[in-house]
Amino acid sequence: MTSPPAASIQPTRLLSLDVYRGLIMLLLMGEGAGVYYALHEFENPIIQAIATQFTHPPSGLSFWDTIQPGFMFIVGVAMAFSIRSRRAKGVSWARLTGHFVKRSIILLLLGAGLHCFYAMSLVWELWNVLCQLSVTILIAFAIYRLPVWSQFMISLLLILATDLAYRFIHIAPYDQSFVLGSNFGTYVDTLVMGTTNSDGWVALNAIPTAAHTIWGVLAGKLLIAEPSATRRVVMLAGLGVLGIIVGYAMAALDIAPIIKRISTSSFVIVSGGWCVLALALFHAAIDLTGWRRGLGFLVVVGLNPITIYMITEALAYGWLRPRVGIFTEGFLGPIGLAGAALALMTACVTWFVLWFITWWLDRHRIYIRI
Repeated sequence: MTSPPAASIQPTRLLSLDVYRGLIMLLLMGEGAGVYYALHEFENPIIQAIATQFTHPPSGLSFWDTIQPGFMFIVGVAMAFSIRSRRAKGVSWARLTGHFVKRSIILLLLGAGLHCFYAMSLVWELWNVLCQLSVTILIAFAIYRLPVWSQFMISLLLILATDLAYRFIHIAPYDQSFVLGSNFGTYVDTLVMGTTNSDGWVALNAIPTAAHTIWGVLAGKLLIAEPSATRRVVMLAGLGVLGIIVGYAMAALDIAPIIKRISTSSFVIVSGGWCVLALALFHAAIDLTGWRRGLGFLVVVGLNPITIYMITEALAYGWLRPRVGIFTEGFLGPIGLAGAALALMTACVTWFVLWFITWWLDRHRIYIRI
C-alpha cells in the first residue's frame, strides 16, 4: 500500500504550532530578562527603532502588540487538538467542561497572584494575560460545538458589543470613548477592582480578545478537517491577510483607532489577522516541507508555557537579572564593558538562563500542565 501524498495528510500534532508557541514564549522571556529595556539605552537610531517595536504605543500597532494576541490565539488552536484527542479517548463533554472550568479558575488565581508579586502587596487586579485567558478559554469552550459560522459571528458580536459600549456608555469622568484612562473600560475596572491602571490597561479586554481564542479554535478545526495541506495554508493566509486589511482600513477611515491597551475593534481584527497569517507561514514552512533541523530550542520553550510565564513574570527581572548582573558586571566590567552594552549582556545571559530552565524541564520530562 502506498502512503498518501504529504499534501493530503491530516495533522495529528503540528510541529509548527509548538514552534510558534515556543517563539512567543521565548520573546516573553526576553522581556522578563530585560533585553528590550537594555536596547533602549543605546543611542544608535537603528537599535532605537528596533527597541520601539518591543513597546506598546498608546495607539497604532507595534510588533510587540501582536505577542499577547498570538499567545491567546495559539491556546485556541491547541484547544481544538486537545479536545479532539480527549474525545477520541472517550472523555465526556461533562468531564471536559469540568476541566476547562478548573483551568479557568487556576489561570485567574495565577494571574491575580502575579499582580500581588508586581505590587509586593495583596491586591485584586486582573490586567495580565493569564487573567484575560481565564475568560477567553471559557467563552471559546462554551461555544465550541456550535457551527463554525455561529462561532465566528459570536466572536464579531463580542468585538461589536465592547466597541459600542466604549462609544455610547459615558459615565463621568469616564466619558471619552477611546481616551486611555477615561473610557468605559476604566469605569468597569473601578467597579470590579476598585482601582484603575495608570497606563490605561483595562480588564474588559478579555471580552473582545476572546475573539483571538475563538479564531484559534476555528483555525485548529480547519487544520484538523481540511485534508489538503496546500488548501490549509491558502485558506489561513487568505483569512489572515483579510483581517489585516480590514483592521488597518478601519483605522485609516477613522472607524476605530488601533489601541491595544483597550483592545479596540480595529486592534483585535488587525492583530488577529497577523496571528492567522503567522500560523499559515509556520505551517507552510515547517509542516509542509518537513523542516525539523534547528527548531528544538524553540520547541522546548513552548512545552511548559504557563510555568515559564510564571517564572519569567514573578522572578526574572526583579530577582534573577540582578543576580546574573553580579557575575556579568564582576567579570566584564573590569575589562571595559559598561553602560548599555553591559546592560544588554546581563539581560541576554538572564534570557539564556530562562531558556536553560525550559531545556532542563524538558530533559527531565517535567511538564506542568493545568
